[in-house]
Amino acid sequence: MKKIFTAILILLGIGIFSGNTFAKDMAPEPETLTLQGKADFNWLDMSQIERDTIINNYKKIIFGEDTVYKYKRKDFKALYKDFIKDSDNKSHYLETQQGTTETRDYRLSGFFSGKVLISYAIQYKNNPRTVYYYDAFGHLKYVDMISDNYPNFPYWSKQYRVNGQMVSAIYFVSHDMQYMYEPDGKFQGVWFMDKMYDRHAKQTLTRTNW
Repeated sequence: MKKIFTAILILLGIGIFSGNTFAKDMAPEPETLTLQGKADFNWLDMSQIERDTIINNYKKIIFGEDTVYKYKRKDFKALYKDFIKDSDNKSHYLETQQGTTETRDYRLSGFFSGKVLISYAIQYKNNPRTVYYYDAFGHLKYVDMISDNYPNFPYWSKQYRVNGQMVSAIYFVSHDMQYMYEPDGKFQGVWFMDKMYDRHAKQTLTRTNW
């Protein structure tokens, strides 16, 4: 189950709420980057020097001097002590299973294996810059930390395991375009709509929701 959950997060480009669902509705469009709600995308036409420059520029923004690559386990759990166990697990599980995506207080997203809900994510409206990922039994597995300017593009998100280890980081240029990095800063790829491209503009992955 853990491998399935991790694979789904990678395919979605993490930030299930921070980029794919809510920013589209909440954030104004960057005037220099979008046209009629779609980001300009010329990754395939750039020179390698141009692509590398963009990759390095976003990397510097995400991985600043204050970046924490691994929290001490006890410090991380103390930071999220009220969320280590979802006290409303049964309600959230049923709501997600039934297709509920939003209530007055929070937003939900589910991860399924066939028709079986194996995990879900919650973004509370009183703290939208944090997203909590739980297994089916309500145990916290991952946390997304989103930059202060969310939901306005551009912004970044970093995902950590419950043990405090960074999993990945992502720079959101727009709803349609995101740049993904591994914890060591290695560039994983750029998502444009439903396709991911590597630093050499070769398509590597596709996704079904963006």
